[in-house]
Amino acid sequence: MFKPLIFYIGLRYTRAKRRTQFISFITLTSVLGIALGVTALITVLSVMNGFEDELRQRILGMTSHATITGQSGQLESWQELDQKLVDYPHIQGTAPFINGQVMINAERRVSGTMLSGVLPENEAKVSDVAGKMKVGKLTDLVAGEYGIILGAELANYLGVIVGDKITVISPQVNSTPAGVVPRMRRFTVIGTFQVGMYEYDRNMALIHIDDAAKLFRLESAVSGLRIKLDDLFNAPQITQALSKALYNNYYVSDWTLAHSNFFRAIQTEKRVMFIILLLIVAVAAFNIVSTLVMVVTDKRGDIAILKTQGLTSQSVMGIFMVLGAIIGIVGTMLGTVGGVILALNVETIVPAIEKLFHVQFMAADVYYISELPSKLVWSDVYAIAGMAFFLSLLATIYPAWQAAKINPAEVLRYE
Repeated sequence: MFKPLIFYIGLRYTRAKRRTQFISFITLTSVLGIALGVTALITVLSVMNGFEDELRQRILGMTSHATITGQSGQLESWQELDQKLVDYPHIQGTAPFINGQVMINAERRVSGTMLSGVLPENEAKVSDVAGKMKVGKLTDLVAGEYGIILGAELANYLGVIVGDKITVISPQVNSTPAGVVPRMRRFTVIGTFQVGMYEYDRNMALIHIDDAAKLFRLESAVSGLRIKLDDLFNAPQITQALSKALYNNYYVSDWTLAHSNFFRAIQTEKRVMFIILLLIVAVAAFNIVSTLVMVVTDKRGDIAILKTQGLTSQSVMGIFMVLGAIIGIVGTMLGTVGGVILALNVETIVPAIEKLFHVQFMAADVYYISELPSKLVWSDVYAIAGMAFFLSLLATIYPAWQAAKINPAEVLRYE
């Protein structure tokens, strides 16, 4: 079906003659339509991959890849468990923590907050908070001094700066002659952090783990151990193996469970966006149908003569499939090259456009991510290119079939 003669004729039909300039223009628009659709699809998916990767890094900058806690929600003798995990494969670092909900009062402002007690020298092994300090250092947390580090947004809301005193109110209570009153402790603000996620910057505070144990009356117990893994994408398999190695005496969870809904929503959004943009490619690809129908109509005499000289219907069909395939290949290649170049240079092109037109697409005072991140995934590129070519080839079937059905006697009778 696809012989050198068929390729030669199909390629020749792509060249414009004076009387077929309009057909050649439609062919060019089909090529450009496919190229623009493929470029847009690769670029948009790369930007969405960049946003997903950026959000994952910011979320995991404050949380851990995996967490171990006791069946009762607390972990006794965490040092013994920590020693067992030192030589366990895939584990790069561990850190104890104590979490609890508290109220923070600063003069007339009150805010509910997640208070996290950390061990500064270990916390840097499992999270990036030490590198996200806006004021002060994580190591400034010293047991017994009751210092506290606030998220930047929380500090702004409370109207406090380093050196100010705040009151932390625990849900636990004390029995006094005056009645039952909540436990309260005065803390001194010694720093602020900003990780770029409003959830953490507005609703989280850090204190030393020993101070947290006294505040929540945990004595030597902790809430659990945070774990950093060498492969965060393999966290579910590693945590399952770790749980079996610990004889299921502890509750082991990973980051995919804690943020499953969030990342599932991102994946759903990517699939929907892929389908929507693929429709653009499909519309451009099916423009090939109208192009080939006009070519078939214009070449009816040529087809009749070729058939009288012995060309089979299958070969005629092959000629027009080659013509459509050439349009699809050229459009897909141009779109793929353009999409890859654009995706790799989004972070340079967008600031240049903003500077040229004096606009800012994502204002830094409104969005935490003020630059468009981009992450090119080659598997996406291959899938997009393959789908675009498949749609282009699919669009050639009907016009080619119509060309193969032409009866030479009927055509040549009126020539």
